[in-house]
Amino acid sequence: MDTDLKCNHLNCRKPLIDKAVVTTCSHIFCVECANELFNASRLCPACESSLSEPDDVVVCSLHPTDDYKTSVLSGLSPSIIMEICSRALSFWQYQIHQESSFQQAVSRNLNDRNAQLQKQLENVIREANGEIRLLGDKITELERDLELKRRKVRELQDTSREREKEYQRLKVEDIQSLSNQVMTIRRRLNSIK
Repeated sequence: MDTDLKCNHLNCRKPLIDKAVVTTCSHIFCVECANELFNASRLCPACESSLSEPDDVVVCSLHPTDDYKTSVLSGLSPSIIMEICSRALSFWQYQIHQESSFQQAVSRNLNDRNAQLQKQLENVIREANGEIRLLGDKITELERDLELKRRKVRELQDTSREREKEYQRLKVEDIQSLSNQVMTIRRRLNSIK
């Protein structure tokens, strides 16, 4: 079959490549998980079925040699061979069903998580848009204030220039007036001499 078997221990789930431990309750585990899980008890870690008989848990090769394939069923009656094949196909059917159920559960969990994240994202976007609007309003208000202050500065600059011109005009007039007074006083002084 094209489907890879995976360790049925939910914390592991790694693909099984070479050897595996198979139970009579149709579960399969990697050797590492089996060594850890079956040392503690003789219950199936996947379904908690009792595995007290010696053949309830067996190590199998997932890629048996041609010699093994030739000899494993040799000498058995066709009805026993068919029963073994039927059980093996039932095992595969169960594993495929379990994998499908697991993937559906993972998919549901991912969809639920996606929906939660989508709602969170929508909330973040809504809050961000609200903040953007507030900041936009604040910028508009600050730009309005800035324009008012610029106008005030221009008015003050214009007033300052006008005053400077007036000052310079008065200064020139004062200098001329003083100069005229000095000239008048000099003429009088010269005329007195």
